[in-house]
Amino acid sequence: MTKVAIIQQAPVLLDKKRTIQKVVSLVEEAASHAAKMIIFPEAFIPGYPSWIWRLRPGSDWDLTEEIHSLLLKNAVNLDDDDLLPLYDAAKEHGITIVCGIDERESQLSRTTLYNTVIIINPDGELQNKHRKLMPTNPERMVWGFGDASGLKVVDTPCGKIGTLICWENYMPLARYALYAQGIEIYIAPTYDSGDGWIGTLQHIAREGCCWVIGSGNALKYKDIPDYFPDKDELFSAAEEWINPGDSIVIAPGGEIIAGPIHNEQTILYAEIDSERVGIARRTLDVAGHYSRPDIFKLHINTQPQSPVSFE
Repeated sequence: MTKVAIIQQAPVLLDKKRTIQKVVSLVEEAASHAAKMIIFPEAFIPGYPSWIWRLRPGSDWDLTEEIHSLLLKNAVNLDDDDLLPLYDAAKEHGITIVCGIDERESQLSRTTLYNTVIIINPDGELQNKHRKLMPTNPERMVWGFGDASGLKVVDTPCGKIGTLICWENYMPLARYALYAQGIEIYIAPTYDSGDGWIGTLQHIAREGCCWVIGSGNALKYKDIPDYFPDKDELFSAAEEWINPGDSIVIAPGGEIIAGPIHNEQTILYAEIDSERVGIARRTLDVAGHYSRPDIFKLHINTQPQSPVSFE
């Protein structure tokens, strides 16, 4: 059995350094409760761009640029030492950390952002980096398109884990790519919530016969800092909760084990037994004995994509 912790808290929005400090503090708290894997929501550092669902496309141009400038300055550069405190915390406590970030690309133009989820292993090393394949609706004005170079399932002391971000989980072929790599703990950092989203995660637990963890953003009006441009034009004090969270843990087959945690900022703990996955797949293994490779085959291009090749 492995104890996992799902962090349902708010970041220090658009403040990378203070959010990282908060992440380290939350890791220490969860580790003190014997958690061996600690999971943070989508784009937690320095925060999910919830404002994009409230701006008027093509009309709020100056405001959009002002906010995007703050996001760009506070996005994470994985080639710098931005996340060194997280690496140190993982090594100190011997834990696996899964965390969503706004990643600033550092190899080409150095100005494109990606919605990325990273896995840090107990040795304090970056084990995987997955960029969201398809930003959803107005997210395309914030993030670039990821590729499949990070569409991986990796071995951890907790089991074989992989991630898909928010509405990537509605992409059947992306899910199948993880099933085919023997995933045991399927992690879905998200800004989505509600009964429909929870039903989707339960379906994935039935379809993949794996553990499914939904890690949701829980954001309140008071979490929007006063320095946020036109704060009261985009967010109303009357709406206490901007996003409710709904973090959840679901066992192979679809049974809810913990959560959902709704309209609360807390840490959700659960015990996971990865051996239940093999038992669940005795009757249904969609990437094994229940597949029909003579009829269906999936081809996945795992090469990193780039608009330029220097030779």
